[in-house]
Amino acid sequence: MFEMVSRWYKRRFSDPHAASLVAILLFGFITIYFFGNLIAPLLVAIVLAYLLEWPVAQLSRVGLPRTLSVILVILSFIGLMLVAIFGLVPTIWQQVGNLINDIPTMYVGLQGFIAELPTRYPELANLQIVESLVSNAKNQVIGVGETVVKGSLASLVSLATLGVYLILVPLLVFFLLKDKQQMMDMTRGVLPRNRRLATKVWDEMNEQISNYIRGKVVEILIVGSASYITFALLDLRYSVLLAVAVGLSVLIPYIGAAAVTVPVAMVGLFQWGLTPQFYWLLLAYGIIQALDGNVLVPVLFSEAVNLHPVAIIVAVLVFGGLWGFWGVFFAIPLATLVKAVWHALPSHEEEAAT
Repeated sequence: MFEMVSRWYKRRFSDPHAASLVAILLFGFITIYFFGNLIAPLLVAIVLAYLLEWPVAQLSRVGLPRTLSVILVILSFIGLMLVAIFGLVPTIWQQVGNLINDIPTMYVGLQGFIAELPTRYPELANLQIVESLVSNAKNQVIGVGETVVKGSLASLVSLATLGVYLILVPLLVFFLLKDKQQMMDMTRGVLPRNRRLATKVWDEMNEQISNYIRGKVVEILIVGSASYITFALLDLRYSVLLAVAVGLSVLIPYIGAAAVTVPVAMVGLFQWGLTPQFYWLLLAYGIIQALDGNVLVPVLFSEAVNLHPVAIIVAVLVFGGLWGFWGVFFAIPLATLVKAVWHALPSHEEEAAT
């Protein structure tokens, strides 16, 4: 056993470039794992810098100085964010309040629906099952209330954190975009000299991460907008709130779509019951999810589609457990990174060929 592990280690890590690649990855993993909360504003700024690099590069290509391009792009981005925040947040907040106020009514309706089950389907339901369902539903409602109260108390701390982010993140984004080349040169200066494989993996992943972040933002906007138009045409309650939830659900591959289906179906069921409108809602929502998974995702993430769905789900679970939201957000690029690193490490056949 030890000899087999030893041979595998020598085959994969005998090259100093491979050892340097593994050392760089371990350093990055340890830094983010132990100091992720401290450098969270920097991580947010890096994501936004990747998102805004493309318009900055386009403006620089037409002749504008890079500093002026960065200023124009950041100001435009902040303006769009302010329009989105002041346009969406009041509506979302109002619909959240309406949903909380309607929860008791929904609970009463659920009690009535469950109480009618023995009459409608006597062979499938009995009194004990009905009482168990009512009790569980009551506990869930109480749990939601407690969560709302805890969230309200925690929001005071979140406001202070948000204030820090609003100051630090734009400054970090500005300098990351303005001094991109200087920072890249400085980073190369502190990396090991034997970094041929690390450079190869970085060149591959840099482009993929950039495309992934832009593609994910585009996917959120398209899916969220399509969902809102569909919900509004069907006159579904809380259409803005549910559309935002559906749009954000694409951040978590497969799992997000399944999770957000529950509130959409529940709201439709309480609003219309088992009527044709409810079934039209499910059909329209299913079409949106099908088009997203089979048309939009392959177009936006052609490289990521090469990953097996099981690999993507495992990546979401593993990296989400390690780094929370950021692990989930970057699950696909991280899975692609693991794949790229594995293929970049020298094998016995490659060594024999050289």
